[in-house]
Amino acid sequence: MSARRERQRRRRRRGGAARVIIITVSVLVAASIVAALSAVGYVVGIANSAPDLRSLKPQDPGQFSTIYASDGKTQLGKVSNDVLRIPISTAKMPQNVRDATVAIEDQRFYRHRGVDFEGVVRAAFKNANSGRTIQGGSTLTMQLVRTLYTGDRDRSLKRKVREAKLAEELENAHPGKEGKEWILTKYLNSVPYGTNDGKQAIGIQAASRAYFNKAAAELTLAEAALLAGLPQAPSSYNPFREPEAATARRNEVLRKMADQGYVSDSEAQAAISEPMELHPNKYFRQKRESFFFDYVTDELIKRYGQKKVRSGGLRIRTTIDLKLQRKARQAISKNLSFDGAPSAAIVSINPKNGYIRAMASSAKYSNSQFNLAADGKRQPGSAFKIMALVAAVREGIHPAAASFQSAPLKLGPQYGSVLINCYGGKCSGGSKNLISGTLSSDNGVYIRLALSLGPKKVVKAAKDLGITSPLQGYPSETLGGLEKCCSPLEMANAYATIVGGGYRNTPKAITEVRHPDGKTDDLSKPVRKKVFDAAAMYEVVKILEMNISQPGTGGRARTGCPVGGKTGTTDKNSDAWFVGFSPRLATSTWVGFPQGRIPMGPLFNGQNVDGGTFPAQIWGQYMKAAAGKFCGKFKAPEQKFQSRAFKGNGGKAVQGQRAPITPVTQEQLDAAQRDLDQALARDRANQRVRPAPSSPHTGGNGYDPGAYVAPEPEVDDEPWASDEPQATPGNNGAAAPP
Repeated sequence: MSARRERQRRRRRRGGAARVIIITVSVLVAASIVAALSAVGYVVGIANSAPDLRSLKPQDPGQFSTIYASDGKTQLGKVSNDVLRIPISTAKMPQNVRDATVAIEDQRFYRHRGVDFEGVVRAAFKNANSGRTIQGGSTLTMQLVRTLYTGDRDRSLKRKVREAKLAEELENAHPGKEGKEWILTKYLNSVPYGTNDGKQAIGIQAASRAYFNKAAAELTLAEAALLAGLPQAPSSYNPFREPEAATARRNEVLRKMADQGYVSDSEAQAAISEPMELHPNKYFRQKRESFFFDYVTDELIKRYGQKKVRSGGLRIRTTIDLKLQRKARQAISKNLSFDGAPSAAIVSINPKNGYIRAMASSAKYSNSQFNLAADGKRQPGSAFKIMALVAAVREGIHPAAASFQSAPLKLGPQYGSVLINCYGGKCSGGSKNLISGTLSSDNGVYIRLALSLGPKKVVKAAKDLGITSPLQGYPSETLGGLEKCCSPLEMANAYATIVGGGYRNTPKAITEVRHPDGKTDDLSKPVRKKVFDAAAMYEVVKILEMNISQPGTGGRARTGCPVGGKTGTTDKNSDAWFVGFSPRLATSTWVGFPQGRIPMGPLFNGQNVDGGTFPAQIWGQYMKAAAGKFCGKFKAPEQKFQSRAFKGNGGKAVQGQRAPITPVTQEQLDAAQRDLDQALARDRANQRVRPAPSSPHTGGNGYDPGAYVAPEPEVDDEPWASDEPQATPGNNGAAAPP
C-alpha cells in the first residue's frame, strides 16, 4: 500500500471517530436540553397548579383570651389554651429580634422577591455534598406562606415550587420596604418557637414570655439570638431540654449577625460569653381571683364556645371590683384566722344592674377549685324566711297586721309528720305579727305563715326573687330546710331584688368582650324583670333594716349606715348566714365547713356559731368598709303599700294551726304603719352612734387574705386593642361598669 493511500485510510478512520464523538455529544446535548425543558415544563406545571394567593384564607393560629377586672386594665389572667400567642405590632418588635431572624433564616431577605435563587443553589450544593438535607433554601416569605396559608409540611419538590410561586405573589401584594416589614412582622407573630408543659409558643412575644418571662421589647441581644434560632428546629434547640444545643445555636446566630454587619464582633462576643438564664413560664399561668376567673370562663364558654374562648384572642372586661374583693377577704381574715376556724364566702351584687362586684372566699384555690361562693349549695336556714315574707306582702298582707302563734307545730303526714320547733327549742308562746316574728326569727310564726299562704306561693316568690336551685314546695323549706339550695350568689341576688324595688336581675359577670378585629360585644346592659311591687318590697326593706338597727339577731351587722338583713342558721349549726343589703349593694355571707354538714361548736366566744355571730360580724365589717364615705338611705317609693284582706288556705289538717289572718280595718293598718315608720326613724337617727358588738376573733396566723391573690401581671399588650399589624381598633369610648 502506497503512503498516500495509507494517509487517506487514517484520515477516514479519524473522521469516523470524530463523527461518532460529535454525534454522541450532539445526542447528549439534545437529551440534556430536552430533559431541561422537560424539567422546566414540570416545574412550570407544578407552579401553575398552585392556587391563586387571593383564593387562600389566612390560617388563624389563634391566641389566648385575657380577662380583666371592672377597670378594664387589671388582668385577672389568661384563659388556658394549648397555643400561647400574643401578636404585637412592628413598633413593639425590637430591632435585634428582626435582625437576628433575618441573619440566621434569610440573609438576602431585603433583596429577593420571595424566592432566593442563590440560596436554593447553595442549599442544593451543601445537601448534595453532605448526603443529607441540612439546608432547605426556604425564605422567610416562603415559610410564612407555609405557616399562614398552606400548612403543608411535605418535604417535596412540589411543595417547594408551590411555596415559591405563592411567596412571589405575597411579595407582589406587599411591595417595597413597608411590605418587607409587614411580612417580617407577620412571620415573627406566626412562627412556632417550641412547646413546653404542653403549651406551644407561637410568635416572638409569647416565646419571650414563655422562656424569659418578659416582653419581647425587653429582650437582650443574647436572648433575641436564642429565640431567633428556635424556629428551624424548636425541639432540638429547646433551651429547657437541650441547653447545650440551644447555646450553640444562639452563638451561631450571633456570629451570623456579626458577619452580616448587624452587630460588631465585640458585641457578638460579649453576648456569646453571657450565660443562658431562663425563667420558666409564669406569665401565662398567673391569675388573680381564680374562683371568679373560672366563673367568668364558664360564662364565656356558654356564650361563645370553648374554641373561641380558648384561642379567639378575646379581651373580656368583667364586673369584679378588686377593692371590694380585698375588703371581703380582710373581713373574713379578721374573724376566721384562728386554728380550726370554719370557711366563709361572700358575694356582693349591685341591685341596680345585677353586676357581681365581689365573689370571695377563704378557700385556697391550690387545694380545691370548687367555688364556694357561686357553686356551694348550702341550706340557708332562716335567711330563707324572707321568701315567705315577700310572698305575704305580694298578697297584700301587712306585716303589722298578720299575727301567728309562736309555738311548736307538728306538720301533717302529707309533710312527713315533722315537728317544727323554735331555735334553741324555745318558742315564746302567744302570737306575733310578721314584724316581731322576723326580728326574733320565729319558726313557729313562719311555718304557720307558709301554711296559710300555701307552700307553692313561697316557692313562686323565691323563684321570682332569683333562687334558681330546685325547690320541692315543702312548708319546712320556708325555714331553710332545703335539700340542694342555696349558693351565696343566689341568696345575694334574691335580696338584691328586694332592695332593688322588685326588679330581678340576672347576675352579670361580664360587661364587654372585644374581639381581635376590633368588634365589640357590649354586654353591660342589665337583664332585669319587674317581678314585685316596689311598695311591697319597701315594707320588707324596713323590717330587715330594723332587724339590724334594733337589738336582735342581726345586731352585729351594724355599719353605722342604713342597712338591712337577716340571719340564717341550720340544724346543728352546720351552716350560718347573714344576707342583707345597703342602698347600693346586696351581700350574702356564709360560714361553715365545706367538707359537709359539720356542726360548728362553741367557736364564737364560747357559744355555738349561728347567723348572728361570725356571719353578721363579717358582713357588717365588710359592708362598712365597702360603703366608704357613702352612707345613703333607702328611698320610699312614691306609691303606698296597698294592703288587703287575706283568708289563706286554712291549714285545717295541721295540728296546732291558728285560724287564718284576722282582717283589720284601714285605720288599724295606718296606725301600725305609723308605729313602724316612727320606730324605724328613731333607729335611723341613733344608728350612727351605736357600735356593733365585737368578737375577740380579730386575727391570727390561720388565714391570710393576700395568699389567694396573685401579684398583678405585667401588662405588655393594650387590653382593648389588637396588636396585629393590620388592625389597631380603639376603645370606642366604653365606660367602666359602675
